[in-house]
Amino acid sequence: MANHKSSLKRIRQTSTHRLHNRYYAKTMRNAVRKLRGTTDKAEATALLPKVQKMLDKLAKNNTIHPNKAANLKSGLMVYVNKLS
Repeated sequence: MANHKSSLKRIRQTSTHRLHNRYYAKTMRNAVRKLRGTTDKAEATALLPKVQKMLDKLAKNNTIHPNKAANLKSGLMVYVNKLS
């Protein structure tokens, strides 16, 4: 167990931030999954900007790595463009 007040506070903060990050990362994964499961081009085109915005925000806050966000966005763009 931690012996200092500051380390106790850091443990509390870390667990709070971890829960917050897990929630938004899971929400992002579900949004990407939903977009990849879409076969209608119009629906996918409407959903794409929302997912891109979510990825950019998570990368800006360091919840996910900026390169991961870029790779996901690139892959989603390829997927949406291939839909007929």
